[in-house]
Amino acid sequence: MPRVYLDSCVVIYLVERTKEAETFVFPLDVRVYVSDLTRLECRIYPIRHQNLRLLERYDAFFDLPEVSLLSLNKEIFDKAAQLRAEHPIKIPVAIHLAAAIQYGCEEFWTNDIRYSAIANGHIKVVAPIA
Repeated sequence: MPRVYLDSCVVIYLVERTKEAETFVFPLDVRVYVSDLTRLECRIYPIRHQNLRLLERYDAFFDLPEVSLLSLNKEIFDKAAQLRAEHPIKIPVAIHLAAAIQYGCEEFWTNDIRYSAIANGHIKVVAPIA
């Protein structure tokens, strides 16, 4: 079963059922991984706008048995620092990529295919939503 790390944007598309997710087909044979950072990023908007219904939808997504929440540790932050030092990416992107790499995910799903060059040799970057 492939291990797939979802970038926050993909989680947002899925939970908020945006037009980007309308044609998104989620394979049945994958194990989904997200990090504490994914959860944080996804919860900011509903908290800021006091949208409890949307916040509950996010929490329900993160509680799904098919979704594994990965904790961030020193090794991930060290890897993120290395990625950030070597590439012109923002710190959250570096943390997401480092978490996916550290936990042995085979794929990193995002809406930004530019991360492929950064992840090359570590993990396959997939943009499942065109």
